[in-house]
Amino acid sequence: MDEKLQTLLNEQVNNEHGAALIYTQLAYEMDNLSFPGMRDWFFKQAEEEREHAQKFAEHLLDRGYRVELEDIQVGSVKAATPLDAFEASLAHEQKVSEQIREIARTADAAGDLDSRGLINWFLEEQVEEESSVSEIIDQLKLVGNDGSGLLRVDGSLAQR
Repeated sequence: MDEKLQTLLNEQVNNEHGAALIYTQLAYEMDNLSFPGMRDWFFKQAEEEREHAQKFAEHLLDRGYRVELEDIQVGSVKAATPLDAFEASLAHEQKVSEQIREIARTADAAGDLDSRGLINWFLEEQVEEESSVSEIIDQLKLVGNDGSGLLRVDGSLAQR
């Protein structure tokens, strides 16, 4: 495996664990605002990000490479409103999408066909993630500060 690709894949293991921590903090923020459906949605996202980290790790391990976890810096993640939380989520997903695209470009440049299945799965996953969060943002903007509307969105997200 190309050394740069190996490095990017290992970094992505760490990035996905970092994403899980960001989503966990957003879940805490929603719990603090008394939106249990949104809290649970973010907790499920955190779990999914840990699964993503494992997919990248298994790919490296299956190909005989070592996975190295590093210090993960989350920074300050705050949300005064549900809209703040989901806008932060979308910004993060867009960042992750670009990370996956860079991995794809590097794999292509290196001619690493063995990584394409994994990378293609993640490229499709990111389109779905951004679309899903964008839809929630649209709903939150539609209801604005209407309490009953926010509770309906919260209830809807609890069904995930």
